[in-house]
Amino acid sequence: MHGELILTDRYPRVPMERRVAAFALDFVVAALPSLLFGSAAIAVFLLVWFANRVVWATVNGGQSLGRWAVDTKVVNPRFHILPGLVTLLKREALTGCEAMLVLIGLINLSPTNGFLLVAPLPLLVDCGQAFVDREGRRAFHDRVAQTMVTQTQRGASLDIKVKQIIAVVRRRMK
Repeated sequence: MHGELILTDRYPRVPMERRVAAFALDFVVAALPSLLFGSAAIAVFLLVWFANRVVWATVNGGQSLGRWAVDTKVVNPRFHILPGLVTLLKREALTGCEAMLVLIGLINLSPTNGFLLVAPLPLLVDCGQAFVDREGRRAFHDRVAQTMVTQTQRGASLDIKVKQIIAVVRRRMK
């Protein structure tokens, strides 16, 4: 345990709102095109999810589109390298299935269907560990794949730009 703390202290911690924003952006990137395919929506969602979060992240230095937008990346803290295709596949198999359940809940949204209430529970339990882990902020899928999310200088800094725009709008409204 002590060795793990030394390794995670080496990397800048990512604020939780950045992790949530990156996940939400990746979810939207995968969900919107999949909704155009009707009954094949879930299969298309999973294909786009894995293409973005595994294949694209492998090619793009550990960054999916959402992680690139908020300046974060996935690393292997034990070996101080970017995770490979198999490691990302293991990591994203968990988050992809959890995101798929959320999408199914949203697709089947109705006043009589309570699935939307329980669909996000696996995702909340998985990611809830990152909220509890004060040192490395590692979720369950990070622990399984032996990865962690860290800040990087490479990206679009979308979250910072949005905060700046909101600050300007607030100043002008006073």
